[in-house]
This record gives sequence, C-alpha cells and structure tokens, in this order.
Amino acid sequence: MPDRDPVKPLNIVWFCTDQQRWDTVSSLGNKTINTPNIDRLVREGTAFSRAYTQNPVCTPSRASFLTGRYPRSTKVCYNGNKYFSKDEVLITKMLADAGYDCGLTGKLHLTSARGRMERRTDDGYCFMRWSHHPHDDWNYGINHYQDWLKAKGVDWAKAYKGRYLSMSSWPPIQSEGFSGKEIGIEAKYHQTTWCVEEAIRFIDDRKDKPWLISINPFDPHPPLDPPQEYKDRLRIEDMPLPLWKDGELDNKPPHQQKDYVAGGQNGATDPISSLSDDDKREKFRDYYAEIELIDDQLGRLIDYLDAQGMRENTLIIFMSDHGEMNGDHGLYWKGAYFYEGIVHIPLIFSCPGLVGQGVISNALVELVDVAPTILELCGMDIPPAMQGKSLGSILKGEGNIHHHKDAVYCEYYSSLYHCHEDIFATMYYDGRYKLVVYHGQEYGELYDHKQDPDEYRNLWGKEDVKEMQSALIKKAYDHTVLCNRDFSLLKLYDY
Repeated sequence: MPDRDPVKPLNIVWFCTDQQRWDTVSSLGNKTINTPNIDRLVREGTAFSRAYTQNPVCTPSRASFLTGRYPRSTKVCYNGNKYFSKDEVLITKMLADAGYDCGLTGKLHLTSARGRMERRTDDGYCFMRWSHHPHDDWNYGINHYQDWLKAKGVDWAKAYKGRYLSMSSWPPIQSEGFSGKEIGIEAKYHQTTWCVEEAIRFIDDRKDKPWLISINPFDPHPPLDPPQEYKDRLRIEDMPLPLWKDGELDNKPPHQQKDYVAGGQNGATDPISSLSDDDKREKFRDYYAEIELIDDQLGRLIDYLDAQGMRENTLIIFMSDHGEMNGDHGLYWKGAYFYEGIVHIPLIFSCPGLVGQGVISNALVELVDVAPTILELCGMDIPPAMQGKSLGSILKGEGNIHHHKDAVYCEYYSSLYHCHEDIFATMYYDGRYKLVVYHGQEYGELYDHKQDPDEYRNLWGKEDVKEMQSALIKKAYDHTVLCNRDFSLLKLYDY
C-alpha cells in the first residue's frame, strides 16, 4: 500500500459504534469473537488498549468527544437534554469552516430525540442521514433508515422479529407476536448496513473536496437483536460467563445491589438472578454477533476505499461511545457504573504513512483526546477551549507510545432518565487504582487492578487502605478541577 501524499488534505472516516466494550476485538485478546476487519485496522494502525470514555451514557460522551471538552464543561451531563449549548463548537464545524464537507449516518444524539428529530446545533454537517435507532418511532422523513426500508418495499413490522417493534415508550411494550428470542432484521436490511451504504454514497459524491464522514450505527446497543445468520456463526457453549463472585456486592453501592435484584434501568432489563448460565452465554453470543455484523460492514467500507485509491489518504478512527455491563458483577446495560466493561472502550487510528502500523499502546487515553488529535493530524491549530490532549505524538511515533496521561476521568451526573437519577459520581483511574466517589454519599468504590483486575473486591472504607484512599480522593478532586479548566473565553490578562 503506498504511503500518504502529504500535500493532499486528509480525509476522515470516524466510525463510532454504540455501547461496545473494549474486550470485543479478536487481535486484542478476545479469541471467541471474529473481527478480521477491526483486526486489520490494528495491524495497519495504532490501537489504544487503555482508552476510557468520559461518561458511561451516550449523550454526555458524544458531546465530549465531539468538542474535545469534558461533560461538565459542555454542560451536557445527561441523556435527553432539550438543547445543546450555543457556546460549544463541534470539531465537525471547525473542519467545515476549514473547507471540509462533513457528513453523518446514524445517530448524533446531542439532544433528546423523543418523538422528534433531535434539535441540531451548528454542527457543520452538510449531509445528514439521521437514524437515532432503527425502530419505526418517528413520522415519515425523520428516521431516514426507515424511509430507506420503505423505498425497498420492506415492512418493518413483518421483517423485524425482535421483542419491541417500537421504543417510543419506556419501558417499551412487547410485541404480541414475539417468539421469546430476539432476532433482528436480515443483514442486508440492517441499520448498520444502511449506515455504511449511505457513507459510501456520501464519499462517492465528494471527489474534489476533503471530507469527514461520521458513521454511527445503533449496534451493539440493546436490544441484542442480530440477524439470525450472525447468530448462527457463534455457538452459545463457546461464550464466556459474566464476571461474578458470590458475595461481591455485599460492600458495593446500594444501586448495584438493587439492580442485581430488579434488573438494570429500573427493571427494563432482565435481572441476572432470573437467568440460567446458558441465558447469560446467549446474551454474550448475541452481543458478539452484532459486533461481527459491524465488522463485516467496516470491511466493506475499507474495501471500497482501497478500490477507489483513497485508503492511503484516509484516516480511519474506530471507537465506541461507552461499553456495556453484559452481566458483569450482576449488572446489565448501563447507568452509574464505572466497571471496566462500561468505561473502557476500543480506540484505533489507521492511516498508512501517517499513523504507526502494528502499534498497541497501553497509555492511558480518553475520548476527549480524539478531537484535538484530528485537528493536529489535519495540520490545524487546536483551540484553547479544547481540554483533551492530542494523541498525535504517539500516532506518529514521536514520543513515548506507552504514556500520555497520568490518570483518566469519568463522571455521572444524574445522566440517565428514570435510572440512578439521584447519583452524582466521578471516577479517577491512574492505571492501577480506580476510585469512584459518590458525591454526597458515604459509600464509594476503590479497586486495585494489580491485585484485583476484575474489580471483585471493593476496598473503599477498609481500615488498611484509609490513608491511601484519602490521598486518592485528594488526587481525584485536584484532577477533576484541573481537567475542567475552561479557556473558551480566551485570556487577555488585561483589564
């Protein structure tokens, strides 16, 4: 493959899945799942093995990585906000102002999409094929994926075999004809397939301008409803069981104990106590099947770029907004959790001749670092308002590939509708110790990853770690304040 022409502007494919855990890539250690195309990006790029989200819920995470600013600074701290701040500038707007055509397929999710197309800010996208989730929950012309199905003569209610035909109410109402097993629409009609098809159409129309395409499928977000042909690729008996030790919840926060009994998101998910081991493995099978469909569609896109001679001049970013508990520690879905399964996500950059190939960095990095990285790689200035730190030196092999930051930070401020609304918490992780402070509460979480990498034993409040816990709380407080320094109004140092 030829090296990149440094004279040409860099094109960008920004592929962001929804709710994909870090440990779902074959070449990065998961020998059960098949991800040959993500693996190809790992071979032909730089993968970050310790990348973390800024919030375990969609909207705050997405606002953060699109602005390069922490959720508290953007004021976007929860799903379902009515507005997006006019003071915040998305990186896609910056690129558009610099001459890029920016497009999006799938979800954006910076404001509430309940019963409406979400309110858009001045986001810089000149091409918007919007589909928050695949279900038919909006009028014609709003969910572009459903319009695409109708144009193909596909009846969603007949073609989709999942539990919920609609997700417009919460919790959703189960379909009368549901068979008891989640089965999604055929792969050729799947929303992920549509997302990539629309992305290719966008790229096809832009031969003479630099471009960025955001590809944001809904999968592998629940419901776990892959097409049957993808279920058939994997055997339930080969799947792992969730991380669990009897008694581990005894000294963990009360909302985790409640969710173990009632099910996550106020009972919207199955309580794990009601599931057999085969049921738990089946959930992993369906989750992996959705990711394998994503992988196939990613491969389709890479092959297209190769065939068009664009690959050497295109930066591909593959990542997710946050992870999924998937039964670990007795919990499903998402919420005010800070376990590795939900805050630790995949992050891969690939561009021949620009990004180092076959590099796996174990530096601590965050999604807030993605936007300044894009600007640096495009040769643009990073504005002082951005709080993330560019990964450019690691990607170009100009610095220590295994160190970026001393610690990473995540937050949850009443972030999810009807779920953990009374919880305000922050996570500080230095690569060994993970501290979670529940603000206004006496309880908390503290894990030592050297002794307990799977986070079974909560050390919070233990007599033998009190001094260390206090020191970590001070570090976490300092970090929270310092990382949210905001220079967006610019400093003149004058009266």
